[in-house]
Amino acid sequence: MRRFPLSAMWCGVALTLLASVQSHAAVRLAVSPETLTVAPGATFTLELRVPVTGSAFNGFDAVVEYDPAQLTFLPTNPASLQQGSSMQLACGNTFLLLQSAGDSITISDVLLCNITSLTGPAQLLTLRFRASNTSGVTHVRLRSVQFYNEGLFVDPAITSDALIKWGVVLGVNPAPRTRDLGLSVRSNPSRGEQWVDASSPYEGEQQLVVFDAAGRAIRHLDSGLRPVGTRAIRWDGRDDEGRLVAPGVYQARLLAAGRSVSALLVRLR
Repeated sequence: MRRFPLSAMWCGVALTLLASVQSHAAVRLAVSPETLTVAPGATFTLELRVPVTGSAFNGFDAVVEYDPAQLTFLPTNPASLQQGSSMQLACGNTFLLLQSAGDSITISDVLLCNITSLTGPAQLLTLRFRASNTSGVTHVRLRSVQFYNEGLFVDPAITSDALIKWGVVLGVNPAPRTRDLGLSVRSNPSRGEQWVDASSPYEGEQQLVVFDAAGRAIRHLDSGLRPVGTRAIRWDGRDDEGRLVAPGVYQARLLAAGRSVSALLVRLR
């Protein structure tokens, strides 16, 4: 029997560990440019961009937070006009859900072509805003981000925010970051039951609702007064009428304290 030197065995182990670490490289998502100065009342565009190469992904959920007293979000019609060039070029069939909720924009964006993914650098989305007519300074922040690849979580995600200035600003500090809601899905994708872990730092009325690709609420999973903390809610793949839903991409959305966060639910045949 042929024997291999111990050093060669350790070299093989090291290469295996290195490959494992590289396969779990972080995905960086930035609101770009990092700093932008505009005129009072001006319209400007920000990008959601993956600036460097990281783990492969074919979709993501994100909540972008902004101060509605200082900025006005200007959605396009259709929303697909805000799709980033990298997503458009990678796949001619995409799912994009973009909703504004007062102080935040909830985004779900997925490539629907088989065996198609991105690793960065990549432009994922463009967002248009209008600054107020009075001088100001504010952040546009990523409140939460989750990347996916073929329905599986890609972790971790590292984010950076943008600072917007307009007019003459003296001694003005941006508002502090708000506390975050959290939403994640286990057994995703799945043919059977799925568990949604919902967490909130706010006590009070909360709702967890499943939406289809057309934005219709099809299943109200949980609602009522809830304490601070994390809870697990089961979805059996059925709508409010007890019917099994069709295979496809759905969205779970947690609403609490006037805020929302979402995550994708992928149902298989």
